Amino acid sequence: MAEVLPLVEARLTTTLGEPDARAAVTFLGTDRIEVLRFHEDLQGENVVRYATLGMSAHPMSDPTAMVADPVKGPRAELVLSVRAGLAETDKVLRALAVLAASPQVEGLVVTPGASLDVGDPLWPGAPFTSVLVGEPGGLVEDLELDEPLDPVRFLPLLPMTPNEAAWKRVHGAGALQERWLANGTDLRDPYRKSAPLD
Repeated sequence: MAEVLPLVEARLTTTLGEPDARAAVTFLGTDRIEVLRFHEDLQGENVVRYATLGMSAHPMSDPTAMVADPVKGPRAELVLSVRAGLAETDKVLRALAVLAASPQVEGLVVTPGASLDVGDPLWPGAPFTSVLVGEPGGLVEDLELDEPLDPVRFLPLLPMTPNEAAWKRVHGAGALQERWLANGTDLRDPYRKSAPLD
């Protein structure tokens, strides 16, 4: 189903502009995952966005299913937004490719509200090793595909500190997002501190 990917890339470039860089990672036994980089100037703030391309080539399937359905099932790509120029955030490329390959490698179905942990800092000096998967549709609209294929959803990734990840496990994704909102947490800050969780 690789013909899905040109449509996905077209949706990304229509929404975010032309990418200024791209990298490809291939893991043993998986299809190639690309990560595209986009720069955007938001009211004087330079934001860099990283979007995966390749995760949606196949539907994610229930790991308990005896046989993976090659057609039906949720499809997604991942999008991470951070402030540019403050950290070596380009080093996040491999971590994003690992997360995008996880449905193929681990039979994982990535859904909003899930926590994904890469085990290492997302970039050098980053206080985050994990991300919260946000709700789709805010930045990049879902891409409808011909029946019977499910639409491709573009899932935002929100970096979490270890304290936030632990708190989210107890209280849930919605409660953590409410804390971020209540505290005016700048989720694009590549070196931000943990939000107050008392």
